[in-house]
Amino acid sequence: MAIIILARLSRCITSYLVAIAAADFLVIITAVILNRIGRIFFSYSVLSTTHGCTITAVLVYVSRDGSVWLTVAFTIDRFVAICCQNLKTRYCNEKTAALVIGMVSSLSCIKNIPILFMYKPLYSLDGVSWFCDIRSVFYTSLVWKSYDWLDRILTPFLPFLLILLLNTLTIRYILAVSATRKRLRGTESGSDSEIANRKRSIILLFAISLSFLLLWVTYVIHFIYIKVRAEGYFNTLDFTDPQYILQETKKILQLLSSCNNVFIYAVSQTKFRKELKYLMLFPFTTVIGRFKW
Repeated sequence: MAIIILARLSRCITSYLVAIAAADFLVIITAVILNRIGRIFFSYSVLSTTHGCTITAVLVYVSRDGSVWLTVAFTIDRFVAICCQNLKTRYCNEKTAALVIGMVSSLSCIKNIPILFMYKPLYSLDGVSWFCDIRSVFYTSLVWKSYDWLDRILTPFLPFLLILLLNTLTIRYILAVSATRKRLRGTESGSDSEIANRKRSIILLFAISLSFLLLWVTYVIHFIYIKVRAEGYFNTLDFTDPQYILQETKKILQLLSSCNNVFIYAVSQTKFRKELKYLMLFPFTTVIGRFKW
């Protein structure tokens, strides 16, 4: 529904929002439905074969990286639109947005190709390889260690820093412009529509950005904990183990970050709420219209 509604609002900003909504939808399909629900409730389906879970893992990483970096691209677009008036016309348009979205999607796919070679079968039964186990070389090879660090730096450390930096600069700019306009307007009564519009336009930006920062912080803490303790990623059936709880909490919050954007859209955007109401009532109004005839 979010994708349909945002696609109806043909503006540069909605190009990024449609792409984020689509990427988040892919995260839900790959990470939640296929990887988590599918492998838990359909343990010995094709999803649990080594090839199946390897491909699913690649799709999870690709959709995750796409979701994160599209959020960064959206943040950059809003920063340019608000703070860089000279670049606004050239950068903040649908053509540039389509190019950036295409580049982010392509690079997300290329970056995660090595994951195809990261897993080995947990065991084989009647010639069929089942489940995925991380190869021991992943923890000893300098190449794989470098890739692991690169993966974490690109998602989420670098996006984390970029979003914080750009949001800080945007807030600083908005406050400076607001102060300047107040001095120029002097004692003029009435509200300043330009400042009000700018403040409304960044509500969505800060809501999505703050959500991203809060929901990924556990992931960052868990990664640092693993590296400091020089341990592997935890795999156990002891659901009360603190390490297992931390690891699964990280996964839950990470997945949640790709599920809550639609609620942020609904809360922060008047046009989105109006279109959502129209879309929800459309079947009923159509039926009532038929009866009136």
